Amino acid sequence: MARIGWSNATPIRRIFKQAFTDAGLAYANPHSFRKTLAQLGERVCRTPEEFKAWSQNLGHEQVLATFSSYGQVAHDRQAELIRGLGRTDSHPLQGEAIDQVMRFLENARHPPH
Repeated sequence: MARIGWSNATPIRRIFKQAFTDAGLAYANPHSFRKTLAQLGERVCRTPEEFKAWSQNLGHEQVLATFSSYGQVAHDRQAELIRGLGRTDSHPLQGEAIDQVMRFLENARHPPH
């Protein structure tokens, strides 16, 4: 049996609206689920290959489409991730190097007057 695709997102939006209404919830559009899934992939994928597979499951041929559309890291999360880089003994960034990176990032966000 041949698979027939939709020409636009109207049918899925209609399905989502009905499902949310039936569940007594406020509507969330289908794209918000893709964004959530992309952000989850950023956290659970451990290798570029894993993230590439995750990206393909979101329907992106190019992993950069996933990064450029959904890859913005919030500033507080960015700081958390950078601080975490120095927490393992095997990581090449240690001590003063982490402090320098953190000062650079802080200055980039809030340049001195």
